[in-house]
This record gives sequence, structure tokens and C-alpha cells, in this order.
Amino acid sequence: MFSTGWANMANTYTWKIEALDCFPQSEGQANVVKTVHWRLVGTVDNYVASVCGALSLAPYQSGNSFTPYANLTNDQVIGWVVDSLGDEQISSLKENLDEQLSALSNPPVVSPDLPW
Repeated sequence: MFSTGWANMANTYTWKIEALDCFPQSEGQANVVKTVHWRLVGTVDNYVASVCGALSLAPYQSGNSFTPYANLTNDQVIGWVVDSLGDEQISSLKENLDEQLSALSNPPVVSPDLPW
């Protein structure tokens, strides 16, 4: 079973599927997923950062394995995204989130109230 979240140091990462774009009909199947809109959310303490993207899937071809739209699971679709992105790109996304979270929790620039 694929986990939808994991922790790295104090930061926690969670995959979210935002939307699925589908062909209404393709090769005799209904609602064939064309594009997966995803978001990777990083959190630490009360701080939240995210990166998002869209994954275009190869067109469905009759005879290939097919899961009807109503039977798709969150973990299955996240698996498509993770498999497509690969470890190197996911590590880069997590580094980006780590930088965002660090800047939120330890701002490099602040605007304190005026002293008067």
C-alpha cells in the first residue's frame, strides 16, 4: 500500500489529488483520465507550504489494464504521480517545500511594528 504522507525531520509531506480531467469516452470506456492535478503539501508546526502540478497520462489503448473511474482510489492515482515524477524530482519538490517552510518559520526579513 502506498502511503500518502511521510515525514522528513520535522516536516511532514502529504500528497493531494486536486482534480482529474477525463475524456468522456475513449476506446469504449467512459471517463478515461487524461490529466491528474496534484499538490504536495509540506507542514511543520503551524506552517504550511505547497507545490502543485499536472500529470498528463498516455492515451488509453484498448486491451491495456483499465480501472473504471468509479473504482479509482486516491492511493492508486497518487501512485501514478509518484511513479511518473520519480525519486529525483520528488526529492527536489521536498527540498523546495523545506525551503518554503524554513522561510515561514524563520523569516529572513521581518516588518516589526513601528517604534513610535
